Amino acid sequence: MMTPVVIGPFALGEALAEREQATLLRRRTPVDVANGGRIRVGGRDYLNVSGNDYLGLAGHPAIKAAFTAGVAQYGAGAGASPLVTGYSRAHQQLEETLADWLGVEAVLLFNCGFSANQAVLKALLGKDHLLWQDRLNHASLQEMGSQLPCKMKRFGHNDMAALERLLEPNRGLIVSEGVFSMDGDQAPWAELATLASRSGNWLMIDDAHGLGVLGAEGRGTLAAQGVNPASVHIQMGTFGKALGVAGAFVGGSRELVEYLVNFARHYVYSTHMPPAQACAVRQSIELVRVANEARAHLARLVARFRQGAQALGWRLGASDTPIQPLLVGESVAALQLAERLRECGVWAGAIRPPTVPVGTARLRITLCAAHGEDDVDRLLEALGPSPSTDERGGAHGA
Repeated sequence: MMTPVVIGPFALGEALAEREQATLLRRRTPVDVANGGRIRVGGRDYLNVSGNDYLGLAGHPAIKAAFTAGVAQYGAGAGASPLVTGYSRAHQQLEETLADWLGVEAVLLFNCGFSANQAVLKALLGKDHLLWQDRLNHASLQEMGSQLPCKMKRFGHNDMAALERLLEPNRGLIVSEGVFSMDGDQAPWAELATLASRSGNWLMIDDAHGLGVLGAEGRGTLAAQGVNPASVHIQMGTFGKALGVAGAFVGGSRELVEYLVNFARHYVYSTHMPPAQACAVRQSIELVRVANEARAHLARLVARFRQGAQALGWRLGASDTPIQPLLVGESVAALQLAERLRECGVWAGAIRPPTVPVGTARLRITLCAAHGEDDVDRLLEALGPSPSTDERGGAHGA
């Protein structure tokens, strides 16, 4: 047990001890090597089913070469914020590439998705606006929504009837995700676009986990669902998942981007992402756009896993994406299952509250295109048949 050791006004040790008592304390694990669906920790190799490198591109030679060439040309860092001297030709070229790929007028780059989401909400929403959010939206969106002067109204997960009842005409912004990060399911974007249009409100998608994986040329959730990108006013996506690098962007109209350049404090007052990183992301997009076989292979792996896990009696979330939540229920049971898999050489992350609602602890199993069918079979063998509900201590997932 942790005991309070720092005396002062913040009771740090007490808060940590409470988390440990509730089996919710988090600790970091240093990774030696992570590449191509494999991970090495403490000198031991594992099958990695816990990351977000969905296309297995993080170690791609062409991306590493582009990064290296970018360092040679621009140096290791941007050296300044983008409105000083931190905006390079490499950044401009990446923005143009993204706009062409996703069918938007303009794009703005950010250091991460968390800051991109928060920058948009903070820059747009004042005290007279309303913000509507899906209850399972990312923490970056929920946190900023709770801090804004406007009123935030949350609707039940993917419940379009509930959202429609909450909407008021011409009052603000509706925000949802393309692929939900802990559940792997998708929001109904045609319905969301219709509701936004009818009510005269703006619409924003966080497509961090759909970009690169779904749709023609990997354009993401909107493309996969046949939704015109012009019907969604704001697109946010990240480069640290299927694209295998790091960073994020916000896309939309030229007017929106120009407004954010002037009013998005997370953009204005941050050192820009390294130009070499922009070079690497641009190379990654070239690979993603032609990665049709990798996406098809990944879809086959997902289907194979779901069929096998359900045959073993495990309860899965309603997801056909690489994010496969294996619902356990209680935090202790999720930790025990993750540890048992590690003993079998499989690294899977146990997800517990507050990341997910109480009583819905799970293994967040993620597959990637670098995995093979034999890897899925190895995972299923390590899982084995699901124990009874009583043995698991409850399996009442969401």
